[in-house]
Amino acid sequence: MKNIKFLSVFALIALFTSLNFAQEMTKEQWQKEMNELKAKKSALTTQINSLRTDIDNLKAMNLQDPEDCIDELYQMVGANRSDVDNFRRAVNDLNGKINRKEGPKADRQTDLNVLKMNKISALPEFFNKVHVDMQRALDNWIEETKEIMYTVVRGDHLWGIAKKKEHYGNPFAWPVIYKANRDKIKNPDLIFPKQVFKIPNLTEEEKSKYERLRKNFKPAPVQ
Repeated sequence: MKNIKFLSVFALIALFTSLNFAQEMTKEQWQKEMNELKAKKSALTTQINSLRTDIDNLKAMNLQDPEDCIDELYQMVGANRSDVDNFRRAVNDLNGKINRKEGPKADRQTDLNVLKMNKISALPEFFNKVHVDMQRALDNWIEETKEIMYTVVRGDHLWGIAKKKEHYGNPFAWPVIYKANRDKIKNPDLIFPKQVFKIPNLTEEEKSKYERLRKNFKPAPVQ
């Protein structure tokens, strides 16, 4: 009962307030407010009718199931879901090998070329990855040079051979050449023209070791 009385009093206060507010408005202001509200109502009614028309049109179109659209897309490249799943696994497997630099690089390029020739690679899911991203990764892959052979010429010494840019670019790495050719080099200070030496690749540890030696080297002062 108390709640009903409270609500009644609140309603009377609200009505009184609104009447006072209405009394404060001039006739022209009231008419302007009514015109704006009618215009908003008309605009909203137009939007509602437009949305109802769109809904009716969509219903009439009898839209196809998205899953059916996917199957049709696969059929365009002569594949089914199983074929695409297998291709996806092949792409991910090769991409992992390229990122890990599992060589030889030429074999990975051959593998990628096979994927590119597959019509499935034209699907939006694969096109950029196969034809752009993976090829870019291969192009940026600098493969370690294979062990090369070098024929000694007059005036050569191990220090100078190691210093050559096509070898190590660091003369302090000469012991690597010496150790790899102990069967041909009896004395590292004595090598002879026409001798053929193996120039092995440096390990990361050897690169760091001999680079430190090179940087820390201080030539003896000139007397």
